[in-house]
Amino acid sequence: MVAKTFQGLEDILRDELIALGAENVELGTRMVTFEGDQELMYRANLSLRTALRILKPIVKFTADTTDELYDYVRDLDWEQFMTVDSTFSIDSTVNSAEFNHSKFVTYRVKDAIADHFNDKYGRRPSIRLSGADLQLNVHIADNRVTISLDSSGEPLSKRGYRTEQTEAPINEVLAAGIIMKTGWRGDSDFVDPMCGSGTFLIEAALIAANINPGIYRESFAFEKWPDFNQDLFEEIYNDDSAEREFAYKIYGGDISPEAVAIARKNVKSARVDDMVELVCQSVSDWTDNAPEGILITNPPYGERLKPENINLLYKTIGSTLKNYFKGWHAWIIGFRDEQFAEIGLKPSVKIPLHNGSLECSLREYVLFDGKYSEFRAEGGSVGTAAAKKEVGPKKVRHISDDDWEKQAKKFNSGKGLTDDRNKKKKSFNRDDKKRSFDSTPHKSFDNYDDDADMDYTPSPRPASRPAYKGDRNDDRPAFKGDRNNDRPPFKGDRKGDRPAYKGDRNNDRPPFKGDRNGDRPAYKGDRNGDRNGYKGDRNGDRPPFKGDRNGYKGDRNSDRPAYKSERKPYVPGSGRGPRLPEEDADIINTVHMRSRKGWKK
Repeated sequence: MVAKTFQGLEDILRDELIALGAENVELGTRMVTFEGDQELMYRANLSLRTALRILKPIVKFTADTTDELYDYVRDLDWEQFMTVDSTFSIDSTVNSAEFNHSKFVTYRVKDAIADHFNDKYGRRPSIRLSGADLQLNVHIADNRVTISLDSSGEPLSKRGYRTEQTEAPINEVLAAGIIMKTGWRGDSDFVDPMCGSGTFLIEAALIAANINPGIYRESFAFEKWPDFNQDLFEEIYNDDSAEREFAYKIYGGDISPEAVAIARKNVKSARVDDMVELVCQSVSDWTDNAPEGILITNPPYGERLKPENINLLYKTIGSTLKNYFKGWHAWIIGFRDEQFAEIGLKPSVKIPLHNGSLECSLREYVLFDGKYSEFRAEGGSVGTAAAKKEVGPKKVRHISDDDWEKQAKKFNSGKGLTDDRNKKKKSFNRDDKKRSFDSTPHKSFDNYDDDADMDYTPSPRPASRPAYKGDRNDDRPAFKGDRNNDRPPFKGDRKGDRPAYKGDRNNDRPPFKGDRNGDRPAYKGDRNGDRNGYKGDRNGDRPPFKGDRNGYKGDRNSDRPAYKSERKPYVPGSGRGPRLPEEDADIINTVHMRSRKGWKK
């Protein structure tokens, strides 16, 4: 199986999977592969904090063109996973020079599945963009294709506890990953002085009490699979034996009263309000704190949230940390180096992370009392070997094409999914369909063979024509004349044979002797006077309107008969049908509400 995550959180997700009992766990880019059974898949969806999706691959193969992709997908045994009455959706991720558009890959896979069912049953399953019965994931790297079933459905980052949000909330999976990267597991106080909608606070509470983040979700995609084991899933869902008590406190605050109100609603929705305290105050007001603890916050970057003076905000953060959080470890995720510089502290760790489309940095500040030289003299250090190892490059094993082909064949074996494209085709032999050229038109096109024209072999020359045995050069006597002198020259006078024209070309045409102006008699009439003007009175000829211009004095509502609507019968194919009377309509609630035993309200 494959667990998807954000770049930079792969190592945390790996450790989570190993703790669940996964086998053969291997790191990838924004993903971790592992092996496990159906129970592990259920637990992964419920328990993993840093996973976005859990995918179950069903087939692996290679394709160099979209036509090869279409052919392979069309030949798969899709009846194992759906019927013609099912609905399905496709999500494609493409990183390939041959396949340069993920949407086109989605269309080709969709067409292949539809044609597979149309060929067999004359009808096809329907596409549904959300809430489909079967959700497929197509991943293409170069020419390596992996088609998987998405067991999660909605991303696992959508926990289900968030009722409202501020303008720029941090993703739940990213928030949980940042907390787990710090090493905090609920062994001290936790503070977020700029909490926004409260994501860090809620995720910290779930980690501290070891509450599964998936218990708030209404459904998972695997619940619609044919092999869904409801009893097993309900047993895993209701198992709260690993939960623990939290002996410390989680504090959150924000300068915005609206943000604090939203955070309070979300905390109450997650039912962790007994562990979280919220206040409305600025960063500079956090002056009374415990001797030690951890602070994690996500201040504005100036991209979506734009404070009046963002540099002053970061400078205030730095001064507050130095003066009032001595003995603490502060972790801040930010975007710009110049903003980090305003804090005025030396970070011990820098971890690159992506927050949405922004390449951000998570930095740790070890806060101590006194000067740095005195702190070092006492054996203190702002950096650790474990932290440096943490931010080192992840080694991702890249397998060769041959190894990948072997793995794909091994993976597909036993599933009724075989790749027949590599079987040797029957070699083409031109002598198989020899025929002599015949100019006689075909009597019938029913049995016409197009391949016969391509296999045409010219017939040999007839043997009845004897070969020419003479000497082609000696049989024809050579031309002995003079080719230049055999034609007598022209003896005539080329110019003299045609008599010259002796006339005067200019004077042969007599001049015009008439008077061009005088031949046409002048018009003696009055051009303006010939057209008789209108002598009437335009205003006076039309009699004045004697009616009432004030308009209609009747009752428009009463004079016009009321419109009597008639219920039209249902017309097939019109897209509209008759409505049921309200007293006959039943409201059906399709949401499966679970009751979790041992839940503390």
